[in-house]
Amino acid sequence: MGTNGTTCSGTMKATSNGVFQGENPLHYALPLLILQICIVLLLTRVLAFLLRPLRQPRVIAEIVGGILLGPSALGKSSKFLNTVFPAKSLTVLDTLANLGLIFFLFLVGLELDPKSLKRTGKKALSIALAGITLPFILGIGTSFVLRSSIADGVSKAPFLVFMGVALSITAFPVLARILAEIKLLTTDIGKIALSAAAVNDVAAWILLALAVALSGEGNSPLTSLWVFLAGTGFVLFCIYAVQPGIKWIAKRCPEGEPVKEQYVCYTLGIVLAASFVTDLIGIHALFGAFVIGVIFPKEGNFANSLVEKVEDLVSGLFLPLYFVSSGLKTDVATIQGAESWGLLVLVIFTACFGKIVGTVVVSLYCKVPLDESLALGFLMNTKGLVELIVLNIGKDRGVLNDQVFAIMVLMAIFTTFMTTPLVLAVYKPGKSITKGDFKNQTVEETNQSNKPLRLMFCFHCIMNIPTIVNLIEASRGTNRKESLSVYAMHLMELSERSSAILMAHKVRKNGLPFWNKDKTGTSSSDMVVVAFEAFRRLSRVSVRPMTAISAISTIHEDICRSAERKRVAMVILPFHKHVRLDRTWETTRNEYRWINKKVMDESPCSVAILVDRGLGGTTRVASSDFSLAITVLFFGGNDDREALAFAVRMAEHPGITLTVVRFIPSEEFKPENVKLEITEDQAGSCSGETRLTDIEAITELKAKIKEQEASRSDSDSVSQIVYEERIVKCHEEVCEAIKEYSRSNLFLVGKSPDGSVASGLNVVRSDTPELGPVGNLLTSSESVSTVASVLVVQQYVARCDSPVVGILKNVTEEESPVKDTESP
Repeated sequence: MGTNGTTCSGTMKATSNGVFQGENPLHYALPLLILQICIVLLLTRVLAFLLRPLRQPRVIAEIVGGILLGPSALGKSSKFLNTVFPAKSLTVLDTLANLGLIFFLFLVGLELDPKSLKRTGKKALSIALAGITLPFILGIGTSFVLRSSIADGVSKAPFLVFMGVALSITAFPVLARILAEIKLLTTDIGKIALSAAAVNDVAAWILLALAVALSGEGNSPLTSLWVFLAGTGFVLFCIYAVQPGIKWIAKRCPEGEPVKEQYVCYTLGIVLAASFVTDLIGIHALFGAFVIGVIFPKEGNFANSLVEKVEDLVSGLFLPLYFVSSGLKTDVATIQGAESWGLLVLVIFTACFGKIVGTVVVSLYCKVPLDESLALGFLMNTKGLVELIVLNIGKDRGVLNDQVFAIMVLMAIFTTFMTTPLVLAVYKPGKSITKGDFKNQTVEETNQSNKPLRLMFCFHCIMNIPTIVNLIEASRGTNRKESLSVYAMHLMELSERSSAILMAHKVRKNGLPFWNKDKTGTSSSDMVVVAFEAFRRLSRVSVRPMTAISAISTIHEDICRSAERKRVAMVILPFHKHVRLDRTWETTRNEYRWINKKVMDESPCSVAILVDRGLGGTTRVASSDFSLAITVLFFGGNDDREALAFAVRMAEHPGITLTVVRFIPSEEFKPENVKLEITEDQAGSCSGETRLTDIEAITELKAKIKEQEASRSDSDSVSQIVYEERIVKCHEEVCEAIKEYSRSNLFLVGKSPDGSVASGLNVVRSDTPELGPVGNLLTSSESVSTVASVLVVQQYVARCDSPVVGILKNVTEEESPVKDTESP
């Protein structure tokens, strides 16, 4: 779409011969376009950085950046405008921006899954319809006011429809990004908002197609009818003729294999051809790309590979040009006088009133709590790129004049900017949990209260699954009447890429994360759920999959918040290194280490780090064949007692042999060269109380062993617990004693053991202090050679200076997409 005045200013040659040939590169298309792109990228990225503390989506920075470069700010200088954005260069800029927009709309179509619309509940559908109907009616009413004042002379019918569409739009991609930023993406309110926004988005595109058909230059209504019928025929052709071909290509791109270059070229060619056809019909080139994206198969490797190849270049480089193109058409100075500013206030009020009131009323009718209803209202009021597309089409078709266009752009900025602060102000799920509500924050307390044990296992990828399943099997306590509740949380990084929102679809499908009904799918996501679902059916353990989609820097907040909400006794995290085939350590991602450290610092319950060396093999075995040798190295202290309590729980499994080794210093014990490092945990503990509690724990263990020996029969149905005491004289004897148990499958140790024997181990220095001295000794020291996995345990201890237990600052709740029906 061209810009007024660009065709009469002469044409520009593509490239120059350089300044040494006496030519100004800014008078040629290519170097001028490169300069424009660099300026746009620099300005929008700086604005995005400045707006990040306000938790605003990047689209706000890009829209504002476009306005700043236009006649509203920097463009007021005619020298700047004629040098950097001369009129004769705008055709090239608009063409490139729209080409990028075509492919971006294809990606937006990929985000919308038609199957998910079929599964949209009555609640989300009602909210979506209310969020469309009332704003559309108010938009039509507002259009009468504008036509009688500042929009006199425009075509009546197209203007009514364009205003109705502009006020009723909810930007699905922008809304999904906001939900992810404020950690509501996988919550109930997030699911409702996304489902309603998806329905809203599809309805808006249909209405926009109608508006474009009505805005044709032909005066005959029959022309608009032919345009609309041809567009409908195009959509049907894509569904029944193009979609089978794309599915055939997708089936030829199996999981784990690279996608052939020819298939990518075919697909991009189809997108461009569809855009050409819709432009030929008279709708708009963007519709063709959007339709191809919607009908594109979402399952399998092909869609993900295509997104990775296309997205970064399009959304990072070309899309900001479209906002600049819009900004160059936006002149805030056209809004002059009390009447114009009053109309701006009226448009903003009408847009907010229609969306928020319509959504809130229907939400309350559907028995949604008031705070959630208000949050939904604010979320559904989000505008963004789709809003700008509507406005630009309207301006290029002559339906919107400069003043109305400027008013509508400012309305879009204001409504989107206000979304995040207002949602955070009215919806604070963290307040629902208080210190008194959260009990049994440790395994030791849970065992003493005879309550069901709640554990949360976190994992990054599929290679963590076999060990997690085996550890769950070991923890289920088959002799107990109470059940074990397990929450398996998949930690997924939310990148800056728009396609990261595609993960939300996998979370929402069928109420389970990463579930795919397509039996031909072999993705790792499917295998994750299949593994847990199979284990749940084969055992009495309730395993609920969960998903945390967040930036790496804040994903620990999701873990802590979910642990608090689910009232778990222990969070088990994977170590940030994995064992290679040659038995050496390799760092998976160093960021995972900082996640573990932050969770240990802020968790509302006990935390354990699992150093995996292939616990129980690479596959899950049947309960009858399950066999593990577990060793607890007990030195004393809160963490060691927590490790002991967890091990005693495991020992109830008939296939587990537990050995508890308690280290006692002899009278001649001399910890030579001890460099005692007092940490916060050690400083805060009272050694006298700790020793008494340790003695009580060991006494209970001995009593339990005697009870089992008395009830032991000829069968081996009762687990075996062995208690040993080792009196050591020096640090070397400790290492020699640990070597004797190197054939164990799993070591359980405390992170910060107490006592003089443990203090001698602090001599061992390591780059992983979160494992503690004993954990480092078992994983990185050459003096102890073992291939056993290690579980390093830190018991939760409430500090005197701690505020409300488990409540994090500025953190909103991340819930499981699966309803926890057993939670109190």
